[in-house]
Amino acid sequence: MTEQAKAASATKINPTQVLQRVIMPRDEDPLDVRPLYLDEPANVHSHVSGRRAVTVQTSAKVSFASYFNAFPASYWKRWTVVEEVVLRMRVRGAGRIDVYRSKPNGDIIHLDGQVIRSPKAWFDVALTVSLKPFEDGGWIWFDVFTDDTTMEIDDAAWTTEQPLPAQTVAIGMTTMRPVDAVIALRALGEDPAVFAVLKKVFVADQGSVKVRDTPGYDEAVKALGDKLEIIEQDNLGGSGGFTRGLYEAIEHTDADQIMLMDDDIRLEPDAVLRSNAFARAAAQPVIVGSHMLNLQARSRLHSMGEVVDLGTCYWRAAPGALTDHDFGTESLRETEELHARIDATYNGWWMCLFPREVVQRTGYPLPLFIKWDDAEYSLRALERGYPTVSLPGSAVWHMPWTDKNDATDWQAYFHTRNRLVLAALHSPYDVRSTLLKQGLKLSLRHLLSMEYSTVAVQQKAIEDFLAGPSKLFDSLRTALPEIRELRKHYSDAQVLPSAREFPAPTFDMVRAEQMLTPPTNPVTIASEAAKALMHNLREPQAATAERPQINVPASNARWFLLGNLDSATVSNADGSGVAFRKRDPKEFRQLMKRAVRNYRRLSAEWPRMQKVYRDALPELTSVESWRKVFEANS
Repeated sequence: MTEQAKAASATKINPTQVLQRVIMPRDEDPLDVRPLYLDEPANVHSHVSGRRAVTVQTSAKVSFASYFNAFPASYWKRWTVVEEVVLRMRVRGAGRIDVYRSKPNGDIIHLDGQVIRSPKAWFDVALTVSLKPFEDGGWIWFDVFTDDTTMEIDDAAWTTEQPLPAQTVAIGMTTMRPVDAVIALRALGEDPAVFAVLKKVFVADQGSVKVRDTPGYDEAVKALGDKLEIIEQDNLGGSGGFTRGLYEAIEHTDADQIMLMDDDIRLEPDAVLRSNAFARAAAQPVIVGSHMLNLQARSRLHSMGEVVDLGTCYWRAAPGALTDHDFGTESLRETEELHARIDATYNGWWMCLFPREVVQRTGYPLPLFIKWDDAEYSLRALERGYPTVSLPGSAVWHMPWTDKNDATDWQAYFHTRNRLVLAALHSPYDVRSTLLKQGLKLSLRHLLSMEYSTVAVQQKAIEDFLAGPSKLFDSLRTALPEIRELRKHYSDAQVLPSAREFPAPTFDMVRAEQMLTPPTNPVTIASEAAKALMHNLREPQAATAERPQINVPASNARWFLLGNLDSATVSNADGSGVAFRKRDPKEFRQLMKRAVRNYRRLSAEWPRMQKVYRDALPELTSVESWRKVFEANS
């Protein structure tokens, strides 16, 4: 141990110097989260005695090369002023601590190590690592090796010697799910270090069942005290709820940072501290996003970083980003793809932090109700010089979007309309032919799948977009009721608990299985589409309107199967119900004609719509416009 390191270890750590604490699972966490915190061999099971304390058994090796405890050095090198980090911890026992780093390609390099011989007394360790070689990727971590005694690790943290400002965080949460919201609130209040950086927690309560009437609310109030403020308002969607949090934090606090947070999450409280530290250390103001872990399979990283493809105007995984990676089967050390730095252009608002300056100069979100408001905001901020960083090790557990029907249910309206708004505002390309081809192809696919309600709400979305931005604020209250009323007229939008609600199907299951083979080249795709199209223009068998031909699981609900049927019950993505889809040639023709007409009009009027929406942007995102919404809601 160098003299410099000895001196550093004797100095009490200022909380502002802590970049990332080494943490353990909470008591309430299921066992399958453990690989996110510890990388242990199958025959080793360290004893976790607290959030900051773990005991490694005798004659064992335990690695902290884990998602939550390795240090994402390349992100700190690229975006912050931190030039080196100091690994600090208290240890007791006998063995060895070794520090490693990785290269962008996943190769591993040993950096430093220290023998520990302190079986009875606590001993302070401080090991310094330069961030100089981490421009393109790489993590830092430490491993623990024990001899014939155990080794206790306590209060380990990645820290800096450089002075960083202390900054407070205001949190804005919007909720329709009060039970989940209360769980998150209690988690925020129970960690003293998290509580210390909180300025205020604003909850925009938009549900019919109120947070204040939910079991556990009293405990949340006790934990957070006067830092908690519940604001009950009409359902203005995610954009209305999250904007309320931004508005309250900017207008009524002096918080340095504002963090937006979903309600339907399970929170790793340390993510608040890590985002806060990263923003404090940033070389320039940046939006700090958190990753999404899979709430249903807790060891899986669902979203690592995302971008908007401005050529197609769809979101997608960032170049190089892994999706749905399971740390329970392949550790960080073993996964080469996780070591290169990933650059995102936006982060979902399941958890995302904004420096105060970013909000003040970028304005407020668009009044989009739900969908695309987070992506649009980051693109707008980037145009003003504020990038978004999706920070590894800062994450929440959230329901994966693969278990949602939001591309085909009522949310299809907001997907369509708001995507067009984003494209009009931010795409530098002429996307008219792309929108036309994609839109008609998508409409045909839905129609062949007997998803008439989806096409109907998509066409309403295009027509409302073409009507201009003047009614966007009004639509915060009116769009959802209108869409729900529209969908009542379509059987594919009526969900019942199970296929048992209907007569048994009649179709040959073997033939159905044969029809599930997807066409794979342009010729066969065109042939299958033409065949399905001709089938959909013919009158269906009368009996199929009362009795489904087949029960189709959500994973098999593909156009090349459904396009050749007259009816089917189709499960929704989360398996909670089924809809009885019935082929209707008249509806097919009417909706296809409407789609062709709308997409042609969209292509013809696109330059004008770009100008209209760009001219309206300052008013749509101004504090004055949103203040009127919130005052009218009081």
